[in-house]
Amino acid sequence: MQWVQLEINNRVASVVMSRIEKRNAFNPELVAELYETITQLNERDDVKIIVIKSAAAAFSAGADLAYIQKLGSFTHEENLEDSRNLKRLFEAIFQSPKITITQVEGPALAGGCGLATISDFCFATPDSSFGYTEARIGFVPALVMVYLRHKLSMNKCNEWLLTAGVFSAEKALEDGLIYRICVNITDEVIKFVDSLLRGVSLESVSRTKMMMRNLPILHEDALEFAAQQNALARKTDDCARGIDHFLRKEKIEW
Repeated sequence: MQWVQLEINNRVASVVMSRIEKRNAFNPELVAELYETITQLNERDDVKIIVIKSAAAAFSAGADLAYIQKLGSFTHEENLEDSRNLKRLFEAIFQSPKITITQVEGPALAGGCGLATISDFCFATPDSSFGYTEARIGFVPALVMVYLRHKLSMNKCNEWLLTAGVFSAEKALEDGLIYRICVNITDEVIKFVDSLLRGVSLESVSRTKMMMRNLPILHEDALEFAAQQNALARKTDDCARGIDHFLRKEKIEW
């Protein structure tokens, strides 16, 4: 691949964006490479955690300006296909059965902000910045809006999406957009990953994530869905192993 590097070590996959000269701005090729990489990792039994980060000082500057200039000449069908390609990438991350982490250093803007914040856990450096800046160029943050409404209140969504502002990591943390701010981000992510590798069952995590993303809206329907999933989870190998260790008062290493 040209702009995505992959390293797998001890059940952890590091996905590194390396379109450095364009600050990892999205173009069709980078989106395709990320989608192919994440999709393959989602199917691998030897991967428990996916960490997405940048090879340089910018996480992602959003859409590639040179590519944006071409969109006006696209047909509706071409623009729709292009939008669906980004949708597939976001869904591959959001629906991943693995634990997904984004490690943000520097700016994460527009689609790059979406990429950062749809992960399960977003870590950021104190000097990183976040923003859905689409409205500045007459564009609409359409795809990220679907995910953002699950994380933020309507008032916060209004501020982040309608002002097209660029905000600090402190504000992103305060508003609930990201998980943690770290000075020594690589060390902190490694420490966090290590605790997850040893501390939680991937089968349990995958089932929990699936439920959170598919719970019906109606309360009674949600409870019935939860009861069905609870019953299914009790018959898994991980559940049997966990209960066995718990009853024997033995610490389990997942």
